[in-house]
Amino acid sequence: MLVLIARPIVLAVLALLLAGPAQAQAPATVPPEKVKQLFDLLDDPSVKAWVAEQRNQDAGSTAASAAAGASPASASSDAAAAPDQMSTMASSTLDRIKHHIERIVQTLPLLPGQFAHVRAKTMQDMSSRGSAGIFLLIAVFIAAGLALTWATYKLTRPFRLWIIAQSKDTPLGRAKKIGGRTLYSSLLIVSFALGSAGAFMLFDWPMLIREIVLTFLIAAVVTWAVRTYVIAMLVPSFMKVENAVEVRALPVTNEAADHWSYWLSRIAGVFAFFAAAFNLLPGLGIDRDGMVVLSLGAEFVLLLLLLLAVWRRPRTRRNDGHSRTAVTWLLTAYFIALFLERTAGLYTWFWFTLAAFVLPFTIVLTQRGVNFVLRPGSEEAGRPTIPAVTIAVIDRGIRMILILAAAYVLARVWGLDMQSMQDSNTTTTLILRGLINIIVIALAADLGWSIIKALIERKLGIETRHAVIGDEDMPVVDPQQARLRTLLPIIQNILLAVIVVMAVLMMLASVGIQIGPLIAGAGVVGVAVGFGAQTLVKDVISGVFYLLDDAFRVGEYISSGSYRGTVESFSLRSVKLRHHRGPLFTIPFGELGAVQNQSRDWVTDKFNITVGYDTDIEFARKLIKRIGLELAEDPEFKNWVIEPIKMQGVQEFGEYGIVLRVKVTTRPGGAFAMKGRFFLRLRQAFKEQGIELPFPTVHVEGLQSPHGAENAPVEITPELKLAVAQSHTNRRRKKASTTE
Repeated sequence: MLVLIARPIVLAVLALLLAGPAQAQAPATVPPEKVKQLFDLLDDPSVKAWVAEQRNQDAGSTAASAAAGASPASASSDAAAAPDQMSTMASSTLDRIKHHIERIVQTLPLLPGQFAHVRAKTMQDMSSRGSAGIFLLIAVFIAAGLALTWATYKLTRPFRLWIIAQSKDTPLGRAKKIGGRTLYSSLLIVSFALGSAGAFMLFDWPMLIREIVLTFLIAAVVTWAVRTYVIAMLVPSFMKVENAVEVRALPVTNEAADHWSYWLSRIAGVFAFFAAAFNLLPGLGIDRDGMVVLSLGAEFVLLLLLLLAVWRRPRTRRNDGHSRTAVTWLLTAYFIALFLERTAGLYTWFWFTLAAFVLPFTIVLTQRGVNFVLRPGSEEAGRPTIPAVTIAVIDRGIRMILILAAAYVLARVWGLDMQSMQDSNTTTTLILRGLINIIVIALAADLGWSIIKALIERKLGIETRHAVIGDEDMPVVDPQQARLRTLLPIIQNILLAVIVVMAVLMMLASVGIQIGPLIAGAGVVGVAVGFGAQTLVKDVISGVFYLLDDAFRVGEYISSGSYRGTVESFSLRSVKLRHHRGPLFTIPFGELGAVQNQSRDWVTDKFNITVGYDTDIEFARKLIKRIGLELAEDPEFKNWVIEPIKMQGVQEFGEYGIVLRVKVTTRPGGAFAMKGRFFLRLRQAFKEQGIELPFPTVHVEGLQSPHGAENAPVEITPELKLAVAQSHTNRRRKKASTTE
């Protein structure tokens, strides 16, 4: 089978470049000219479209007449029409495949005669030059192109040094490197084209020699362009570039860059050679069927090259052996399916299958490339970044260009005329027009949403550091930024809903659906939902006013009724509070009520210290003030303290000591750790100065001793002291909680 398919390609090349005179074989019998013209006319896309339109009109008139005089018995048979049409379409497709294969089989015996005719015509027009002369001309002008490319390389050394000097640690520097390499590659390609094809066109040549040599020189230019651009993007290891992984246009390893640079260049060269040969053969006498047979051989060679490139690609770190094998087999099946579609003559399905894989793959590849090149800079360079809006516009802009280009290519290869589509009102045309409008609307909505999302994420991504104990350089949190962090997520969700609804309505309108009744019906449904869900409406409206009043923000500690905690997030209906012990409360705005915000501006904490009755109060006050000033100067707490710890005065005379009132004013969240440190230092200072910190004691009289002596003192054991102290502590805690 391989020999049968590859043989026509070898014969085609021999027909063009065969050395020495050859004896021409007698041309084989060919179909009559009028039959060939008929086949060519039937293969014309415009004729196919006209025939399909006539069939649709005939089918519509037949259906109308049948409907006008249909009986109940005939109406019952309409349900089977759709399956019959599907079976007819399947049968028609199978017939086309069978006819296509029969034409290939019938053409194979006729190819030697056509090649003999081509060889005779070629040798007659090139009697002064043999195939060796053609080879020599191509080689000489390719060498001239390489020479001019080498001269350009030497003359552009300052530009190469400028590209090398660009920083790899910043996104702008990497973009300049890739842009500079692309421009430099374009200069080399232009130099090669001018030195080869351009120099060849300066001389007068016979018509056939000029056509053959120029076609293959253009193929060489295309091969050189693909190779140069691939090297500029992937930077393989033979270029000896330092830190090549960081300056590539795609996040690939050195092994992958070397592999795909090698194989893509060779596949492009083989493809360009076949394209040049197929461009020449029709003018030399190879008919349409012969070109189909030859194209199968060329496509088989390209299939083998693609499979070799896929199966021999290096293994990546992210994929193990099993996943790599699975991907390899899927790609193999995909390429074989493309080849079989071409063999069967299913060209419409071929282009659709090709676009269904190549377009998403290219979009994903460009997205990874944009994110890789424009990634944040290194720590040494200060981590410079590109605005997210710019990245989104570049990414979505490239995606839009790729999709529109794919749609344009598919329209051209399928023979669709946009102008005729505007003037036509057939069902197929209406569907295609609607699909095009839907694609354009979806692309516009995607671009708009990407820009809005990038702007919001840029606002939310501003690094406002949270207040943390021990941070010396803690900045003051900007209230405006905190409010933006609270409101922007809700605005983002609202805008997403608006864009989706508008896009869907525009898509429906583009396919001819009247959206006016839909909007009116949605209004009626909205009123009904509003009456039936009054609690939901109350929650939403209450939430809107809470946000307008700026009652709380994300990250603040609030309390409302029996609920308290840190605001984690909220929606249009409810707010989520994280209690300091861990539970998460989801509270509807309608049930929230009055809100106590404990995270705004400042907070004052007051607490008591009990000393003995014989304590020097003034001396104790000075000790408390000194310790408070020391803590206020401590680097761990100085950014939190607004007013240092100090004694306000005597609170009361307690049961076992004098109660002193102490207060401190700090930023919200900063008093807890400092209060614990203050107690430790104060206890140590009181101990050094001999100031007593009293504790509850009990003296019991009037109880009988175990020996019967009345009024004997009872021994106070440590266990009894602990029990009494615990009782007093519980009573004080109960009193304090009641006061709060």
